Amino acid sequence: MLSFTLVLLTYIFTITANVVIISVIKATHKLQRPMYYFLGNFSFMEIWYTTSTVCKMLESFLAGGSSITVAGCIAQLYLFFALGSTECFLLATMAYDLYLAICRPLHYPTLMTLQLTTWLVIAAWVGGFLAPLLPIVLISQLSFCGPKEIYHFCCDADPLLRRSCDNAFLSSTMVSVLASLVILSTCLLTMVSYIFIISTILLISSATGRQKAFSTCGSHLAVVVIYYSTVIFIYVRPISPFSSELDTVASVFYAVVTPLLNPMIYSLRNKDVKEALKRMVSNSRVFVKSIGALTIIC
Repeated sequence: MLSFTLVLLTYIFTITANVVIISVIKATHKLQRPMYYFLGNFSFMEIWYTTSTVCKMLESFLAGGSSITVAGCIAQLYLFFALGSTECFLLATMAYDLYLAICRPLHYPTLMTLQLTTWLVIAAWVGGFLAPLLPIVLISQLSFCGPKEIYHFCCDADPLLRRSCDNAFLSSTMVSVLASLVILSTCLLTMVSYIFIISTILLISSATGRQKAFSTCGSHLAVVVIYYSTVIFIYVRPISPFSSELDTVASVFYAVVTPLLNPMIYSLRNKDVKEALKRMVSNSRVFVKSIGALTIIC
C-alpha cells in the first residue's frame, strides 16, 4: 500500500503538472512561440508515456501481482518504446530550436517558421512511432514458454525476450541496434547543438546576457542529462540473458521519476511559464470572487 500510494501520488502530480503546462501555453498569447509549442507537445507526450506503464504498475501493487496477455504485453512494449523514441526526437528538436534562438537570433523568425515548427513536431511523432515497429513485429512472431512471470513493473524487451522458446537472437539484436541508433543519434544531435550554444554564450560580453542565455537553455539541458543518463545505461548495450535489480530500478527512474521531474524543472526554471501561471491563478481568483459576490447579491 505504501508503494501504491507513492506511485499514485507521483502519477497524479505528473499528469496534473503536464496538463497545467499545456493549459498555460494554450491560454497565454506571450507563449505562442515555437519553444513553447515544442514544450506543449513534450508535456502531452509525457502524459501518455507515464500512463502506458504506471496504470498497470498500480494494479500490480493492489493485487500483489497482475496478469497481462502476450498481445497486451507486446502492445505495452510498443507504446513504451514509441513514446520513448518520440521523447528523444522532441528533445533533439528543442535543442535545435534553442541553437537557432541563441546562435542565430536575428535570423530566428525567418528560419523557425510556423510551417517548419509543425513539420518538426510531426516528424518527431511519426519517427517515434515508426522506430520500434520492426523489432515489435519480430517479437510478436516469437512463441513464449517456461516461467510465466516477468519480474518487472512493465513489459520491457529484456524480460520478455528471456521468456521466448524460439531463438530470439535476431529480435534482441534489432532491439539493441535500433534503440542504440535512436538514443545515440538524438543525443549526438543534442550535444552538437549545445556545443554551439555554449560557445556562443561564452562569447557574450555582458554577464547579465550570459546569465539570461544560460537560464533559457538550463531547464532543457537538465532534462536531457537526466533522461539520457538512464536510457543509455539500459538500452545502449546487448540484451542480457540475466535479470538485474539495478536495471529495474533504473527503469523505474526514467519511467516514473523523470516524467515527475520534467514539469517541475520546466515550470520552476522558466520565467515566462511562472509568470503566465501566476497570472492564470490570479485571474481564477478574481473570477471566483466575482462569482461569489454575484451569488451574494442575487
